[in-house]
Amino acid sequence: MDQFSFGMEICDGMNAEARAIKRGCDVVFALLGLIILSPFFLVIYVLLKHEGQGPAIFRQERIGYKRKAFYILKFRTMKPDSERDGQPRLAERDDDRLTPVGKFLREHHLDELPQLWNVLRGDMSFVGPRPERRYFIDLIRKENPDYDYIFMMRPGLTSKATLYNGYTDTMQKMLVRLQMDLEYLQERSLWTDVKIVATTVSFILKGKKF
Repeated sequence: MDQFSFGMEICDGMNAEARAIKRGCDVVFALLGLIILSPFFLVIYVLLKHEGQGPAIFRQERIGYKRKAFYILKFRTMKPDSERDGQPRLAERDDDRLTPVGKFLREHHLDELPQLWNVLRGDMSFVGPRPERRYFIDLIRKENPDYDYIFMMRPGLTSKATLYNGYTDTMQKMLVRLQMDLEYLQERSLWTDVKIVATTVSFILKGKKF
């Protein structure tokens, strides 16, 4: 897959009206999700506290819409000292830092459930590029400064890159993910989002790894 040329003009495929509808849907469905899935939140919280590997909820700074920093929420899946040397490290599919409960949550994408709160707050959307840490953004921008276009969108719970590019554990995968996210920005529509969400749910129910 060819990379975008540096500095090319990229336009948002969604107009202002579509973006407003998208945001309204995010609020409604995030609120419903938090209410309906609250029993699962409680069960997962109890399991993580029983495991005793630190706080059940993990918070980490990410850079989102219009370069605004926010704290992404996840159920803890890794040991508290997973970055003991202070050096940011990419997650891997079979990461040896995962706890037993954390590995199960990661495999079934249940660790992402607290991000419904991020969606409700407006930090994120259901569909959009996955939010990244500043450290890795700086590395990606050295390879392709078109990453700046990503800040035109709210980061998302899922995306085409999430579904089809797998874990971004190498720079090459990061650059492929960037291209896929830029393509989404240019082509996105409400119908595109519906299809991505439907595919994500289908993959999860079928137990497909992504």
